[in-house]
Amino acid sequence: MKQKTTNILYWVFTLLFSAFMIWSSVPGIDPKGEVLEFMHGTLGYPVYFIHFISMAKIIGSVVLLIPGLNKIKEWAYAGLFFDLAGAVFSVYMIQHKFDPGMLFILVPVLLGTASYYFWNKKKG
Repeated sequence: MKQKTTNILYWVFTLLFSAFMIWSSVPGIDPKGEVLEFMHGTLGYPVYFIHFISMAKIIGSVVLLIPGLNKIKEWAYAGLFFDLAGAVFSVYMIQHKFDPGMLFILVPVLLGTASYYFWNKKKG
């Protein structure tokens, strides 16, 4: 695959992945209503943790969009994937069964995996 194609695919997947992660973080910055009820009431997350994880996801997503920063970018990818795995695990532990709605998490997982793959491919 040509370097130009690799670079284009990297940016497409990275932009989509970062956009998804930021979009999913915004409600947690100031959790209210359904978000607060689900994350605090159902999952039992402390409100301060909801703020923290939301800000961490935004920072990690922004790091992915900044060229360079290779060491920090590795940490950002890891953190974002831990967040996605934690989301699935949290819901599973509360419901004690698989919820088909959790398949929605496959969208960012696939976008992030493709972003990470093409990032490593373009690094050489």
